Amino acid sequence: MCGIWASINLTNISERQLSCISHRGPDSTRMVEVEDGFFLGFNRLSIIDLHERSDQPMFSKDGQYGLVFNGEIYNYIELKKELESLGHFFLTESDTEVLLKSYIEWGKNCLDKLNGMFAFVIFDGSLRSLFCARDRFGIKPLYVFQEGEKIAFASEIKQFVS
Repeated sequence: MCGIWASINLTNISERQLSCISHRGPDSTRMVEVEDGFFLGFNRLSIIDLHERSDQPMFSKDGQYGLVFNGEIYNYIELKKELESLGHFFLTESDTEVLLKSYIEWGKNCLDKLNGMFAFVIFDGSLRSLFCARDRFGIKPLYVFQEGEKIAFASEIKQFVS
């Protein structure tokens, strides 16, 4: 169980958004402003690929895409092989990197290929937007706060008031 945070146009973003859910992931914590006003944060509970190279937020080599992801992609090994056949190269053994490269390759249609339980937010620098999704059954939580141009996504509601 990991914890995620993503936001646009919110001020006073800090480690508080992650520290209040530290029980969701004791292995690493990181908050990054990926672009002016766009934040991604993550608390990690290491399960697949325990190496720090799989820490999140995870970014594409060119920095155009960033991902925070809670869950597990059950068919990530098969997807990885498909992506490798399309020319993608992997630096980790994680389902996180497979998810990120799936989005890069197929955009929102990557959802048609995913089998698992998940909630994730991807920063797409080419579109200056966030793409968010969760599994079809809603096993992994993804809460949303919106007020005008301000929007945030989180694993737990208390992150919005911390």
